[in-house]
Amino acid sequence: MGVAEIIIGIGILIVSFALIALILLQEGRRTGISTISGTSDTFLSKNNSRTKQARLARFTKILVTLFFILTIVASVLALRK
Repeated sequence: MGVAEIIIGIGILIVSFALIALILLQEGRRTGISTISGTSDTFLSKNNSRTKQARLARFTKILVTLFFILTIVASVLALRK
């Protein structure tokens, strides 16, 4: 196993743990659940959560793309041997 394969393997592990954490941090897409539970959201709190959720979603997409690229590179390196 070469140095490049070890580095890519470590990168895949780091990205996968980060993806798991980001996915767990995101809220579910339930609508109308606040009326059932009795809580009320103000207009400002709704916009605040949307911006946080938008950032988490964007960063998740970036990490997924990086994960696929690292996996493809690892596959190409494995096929060369």
